[in-house]
Formats: sequence, structure tokens, C-alpha cells
Amino acid sequence: MQPVKVVVVDSGVGNLPNAVRGLERAGAAVTVTDRPEVVVSARRIVLPGVGAFPAAMGRLRTLELDVALRRAAGAGAAILGICLGHQLLFEASEEHGHTRGLGLLRGQVVRLPEGERVPHMGWCRVEPRRDDPLLRGLASGPWMYFVHSFVAIADPEEEVATVPFGNTHVCAVARRGRVCGVQFHPEKSGEDGAVLLRNFLSEDV
Repeated sequence: MQPVKVVVVDSGVGNLPNAVRGLERAGAAVTVTDRPEVVVSARRIVLPGVGAFPAAMGRLRTLELDVALRRAAGAGAAILGICLGHQLLFEASEEHGHTRGLGLLRGQVVRLPEGERVPHMGWCRVEPRRDDPLLRGLASGPWMYFVHSFVAIADPEEEVATVPFGNTHVCAVARRGRVCGVQFHPEKSGEDGAVLLRNFLSEDV
């Protein structure tokens, strides 16, 4: 079977080698780029990231990668945001003020609720709210690895799965069309994470 071509966006904030290794193990042929002309023509894109929303979004705008990602999404590309990359897909974030996001998913990024340990870090069971191709083949309640202090308040129609946090639940997976995001790190989540990445590489995601 031929490797599936995936473009990984270099937003300047993130541990790209881990994401690349995870995708390659899942069967991808990975191109890492910060060139908008490569992103805009890609059919399958991963946007990873760790760190602060404003810095990442600023770099995307400076390099015109924000425009490229929106154009790629409009042309039907499959896009997966991971951790901060997941948050960047939303309309805006309150981290360090107010910063507009890519607007490919509906909702806002806010700080995790007070009264619980922040950052939210470690292995947690993801609770699906509806069927989704990303979660195909996973047992109900797969364990994934999280590290984050902010979380997306997603449109209920786009929220695919949640994760418990204190006395509430927060968004773990969201999707709108072929644009999807995961708050956890599938590349650090063992076999369950590997299954999710393989699902992303399949044709019907």
C-alpha cells in the first residue's frame, strides 16, 4: 500500500518531530512546510502545536498560512488540528487578551475552569458524543494523553467527544465537514492514538 501524503504545517510552535513520527508510523508520507503554496494544494493537512495561541496565530498570519489553510479547507482538504492546532481552528481565543483564530470550527477558546489543577495533564478517557470516522475502531472511552490550560467551547453540533474535567466535561474532539481537531496528543497516546491517526489517513475522513 502506498503511503498517504500528509502536509504538516510548521507554525513555529510545537514539537513537530513527535507528530511526524506518529504520522509516519500510521502510514503517512509527511512533508513539513511553512510555505502557503504547499499547504493550499494539499489534500490532507495536520496542524500541530504547543504553546500560546497569539504567537502561533501571529506566525500563521505573517506567513499567510491562515489564508492557505482556509483555502485548502474550502477546496475540501482533510485537516486535523492537534492540541494548540485544534484550538487555532476555532473563531477566537481569550488567551492573553482576544485573538481571532482560523474560524474553521465554530466556538471560542477559554481558560479551563477554576478549582481544578491547571494545566490539565495526563491520561484521560475520551467520551464520544456521536459516531465519527476519527474514532472508528476505538473502544468506547479510549485513553488519550492531554496537556493544556485552555479549551475550546465548541458549537454543540460540532462537538464529537468530551473529556471529564472536575465536575464538568470539556471538548476533546470537534469536527465541521472535513476539518477536525483533537485537544489531546494522539502521537503520544499509544495504540488508541495510533488508531485515530490511521483513521485520519483513510479516504472517508
